[in-house]
Amino acid sequence: MSSRTTGSVTVTLDGTNRSASLPLLSGSLGPSVVDIRKLYNELGIFTYDPGYGATASCESRITYIDGDAGVLLYRGYPIEQLAEQSDFIEVAYLLMYGELPTKAQLAEFERGVTLHTMVHEQIRRFYDGFRRDAHPMAVMCGVVGAMSAFYHDSLDINDPEQRRIAAFRLVAKVPTIAAWAYKYALGQPFMYPRNDLKYAENFLYMLNAVPAEEYRVNPVLARAMDRILVLHADHEQNASTSTVRLAGSTGANPYACIAAGIAALWGPAHGGANEAVLKMLSEIGHPKNIPAFIEKVKDRNSNVKLMGFGHRVYKNFDPRAKIMQRTCHEVLAELGIKDEPLLDLAMELERIALSDDYFISRKLYPNVDFYSGIILKAMGIPTSMFTVIFAVARTVGWVSQWKEMIEDPSQRIGRPRQVYSGPTQRDYVPLGNRG
Repeated sequence: MSSRTTGSVTVTLDGTNRSASLPLLSGSLGPSVVDIRKLYNELGIFTYDPGYGATASCESRITYIDGDAGVLLYRGYPIEQLAEQSDFIEVAYLLMYGELPTKAQLAEFERGVTLHTMVHEQIRRFYDGFRRDAHPMAVMCGVVGAMSAFYHDSLDINDPEQRRIAAFRLVAKVPTIAAWAYKYALGQPFMYPRNDLKYAENFLYMLNAVPAEEYRVNPVLARAMDRILVLHADHEQNASTSTVRLAGSTGANPYACIAAGIAALWGPAHGGANEAVLKMLSEIGHPKNIPAFIEKVKDRNSNVKLMGFGHRVYKNFDPRAKIMQRTCHEVLAELGIKDEPLLDLAMELERIALSDDYFISRKLYPNVDFYSGIILKAMGIPTSMFTVIFAVARTVGWVSQWKEMIEDPSQRIGRPRQVYSGPTQRDYVPLGNRG
């Protein structure tokens, strides 16, 4: 990879004359890191970092985040430029291969993805094994994991060509699998992908069309969906991406790794944030209740949280939120939505929070989840599908991270250590002798 040694850090063990000199490494952007791999051998101690918030688990060239400055780069390109000037397929190529494609490369890549959007017909029958009221994310975990049972020709992770085919298949087929999970819950016929539609258009078509009548994709909604996919395509070493890499480090096949990522994304603290926004708005109920709700948020003893505002990584503002805010208003205007109570409530909450010194001083601005939830709600997509759409977007990031990990000779099987605080060694007591 490309990190370089720029110095060293000396760690001294108090009460002894033992110390260790550890290399200080620097990447192309961001803070330097201490290489602690030899710490145990030299001093007999490990580091302790619950949640790995201060630990770099890998070296990557894909995504860079500066949370303090509100910066998000895909392969060095600002997310704002990509969301405004590019589209999801071009961004997918960029994430997977490291450079923006030429016109010929983009056409070939787009055609390759398009020709893989169909899924094996027997996979269609797989859905019948789920209850009709199953959560779509449960269906996604099962069906994506089952892809390894249908595509045996792309399971050899040591073969670059098989890795390429698996990557194509996942990026292409996950929208189909997601749309069918939605149709299955509704009891509607599955809609097969169309090769004449763009990626986001095709996804909307499979979600909304029925065989009984013609469905025309609204270009404003297609552009909004494309932006949602672009903005969620990758986000560095978050919980689901780390899960994909950890699973991949064992040599697991790519379909199993992505299924693991989907399972991690399902958690409400990760991919379920925009669903939590809609739940919060439903609980507020009416704009007249917002002031009382805001006061509860300010009360530290109330445990009431303002969902969709602030971000664990972004300490000033979420660079994706400004794009989503503009897109949100475009969608609402296109659909002529003026009297939808939940959406009116969201807009009023946004206005009040952005003008309240309490939130301004704490830099609690609306994040991407706040606006994406409103957009999806306006488009008629139920909250149970919000995280599924997140998974559709993030699949290309997971695939890119997985490929990078497999191709990195320094990567080893993931094996975190622990601080053991259980009982010390003790002898077994026969059942009859226990008091």
